[in-house]
Amino acid sequence: MARILGIDPGSRFTGFGLIDTRRGGAQYVESGIIRVDPGPLAARLGCIFSGVSELIAEFAPTTVSIENVFMHRNAASALKLGQARGAAIVAAAVAGVPVAEYTPAEIKLSIVGHGRASKAQIEFMVGRLLGLATLPRADAADALAGALCHAQHMTMTTPAVGRPGA
Repeated sequence: MARILGIDPGSRFTGFGLIDTRRGGAQYVESGIIRVDPGPLAARLGCIFSGVSELIAEFAPTTVSIENVFMHRNAASALKLGQARGAAIVAAAVAGVPVAEYTPAEIKLSIVGHGRASKAQIEFMVGRLLGLATLPRADAADALAGALCHAQHMTMTTPAVGRPGA
């Protein structure tokens, strides 16, 4: 079994989603939002670092999956996103938890079947794949999608026991 913490970084809202994986499927554990108070960027990054560190301490994930930076129209927004992402990655690194990175298109492709899926499609498929009665908020759904993407990637790259070449 693996426990995957998915992170959808943001400088105001950082989504998180935890799943447990077993042969043949994934099970929902927890999801939500790390809300970052407005203020200086350094304080917001510290909040993200602390929030991710607390999640790692509480839930003991075996891996963190995080969305890779993509280019925004606004360079300043892309820079802030990269810094938020860095704060989350450093929290995992300090805790000794490996980090897997996926582009938004890779995550969308693995969850919906095409790399240009809408937020609504991601939310719907995350709910469906995890058997959730209510759909999570967009940031949490994106984080769960990242965790599911990593679970799928692990399944595809881990040889089965007893199979030739394993």
